[in-house]
Amino acid sequence: MENTITNSSRIQGFITLYDLHTDYFVNALEGISDTDAHKRHNTKANHVAWLAGSVVQQRFELANSLDFSGNSNYTQPADDLFKDNRGIIDGAVYPTIAEYIEQWQHITPILRKCVTEADDEKLDTLYEMPGMQFSFYDIISFNTYREANCIGQIALWRRLLGYSAMKYV
Repeated sequence: MENTITNSSRIQGFITLYDLHTDYFVNALEGISDTDAHKRHNTKANHVAWLAGSVVQQRFELANSLDFSGNSNYTQPADDLFKDNRGIIDGAVYPTIAEYIEQWQHITPILRKCVTEADDEKLDTLYEMPGMQFSFYDIISFNTYREANCIGQIALWRRLLGYSAMKYV
């Protein structure tokens, strides 16, 4: 991992985790077929295709919120399936694993730049969602936690679907 200078020392740990998650996301999805990515094994659990798309969506939305230009409009092609924190849609056909990885690799450097450039003033600014408000620092904290959680769920699905364990290197 590269040594990154951030505008706020409060962000340094998140960048380390961000870089780990960036690689782990791809590793967790490696080799999973698009058919298997839609399997739920007769449960109401979120399948791999939804988990992957929701994490990609999360990075796009955070990039839009943190972009300093104010002119950003980053959207993944599957935005309609995930916008407004939409849950899994029974029977929907979600994008392919390859498409998710491509969008992940597209938004990752953009968001990483936004996060490293965030200063304490930006981190303390309130981010508002319907009925809630959080500081940007809290949103980055939550998103970092949620990425780890979703990547872990995908790693578990790998095993449940008969794939080898996720590789960490």
